[in-house]
Amino acid sequence: MSIKWIKLLFVASGIYDALLGAAFLLFGLALFRIAGVTPPNHIGYIQFPALLLILFGIMFLRIAKDPIGCREWIPFGMGLKFAYFGVVFWHKLHGGVPMLWIPWAWADLAFFLLFLAAWTHLRNRQMS
Repeated sequence: MSIKWIKLLFVASGIYDALLGAAFLLFGLALFRIAGVTPPNHIGYIQFPALLLILFGIMFLRIAKDPIGCREWIPFGMGLKFAYFGVVFWHKLHGGVPMLWIPWAWADLAFFLLFLAAWTHLRNRQMS
């Protein structure tokens, strides 16, 4: 795994999360309606996680600029990804979850595994 590949990974994740967050921030209620999912009782419950996604997207873009210098931030990104896919898959196995959330859970599982590989590579590189 090269530094160039790691940079591309975090650029892709940064864009993915920032755009997903922006979509829910600007069009959250419409996305719920299109997906046939009952929205929460207040728009703030959509806006807050949307803004968190934008912030994480910015963090991932920062990691992409200097993966070696920002290596210690990667576990926070892994935590975000694990939290999302863990909750979605747990509920999928124990009673169901709307399909709206499933594709993003698979994407976050893939990002989690790639982040783990990148973090391990950077850690091993630092140790040698």
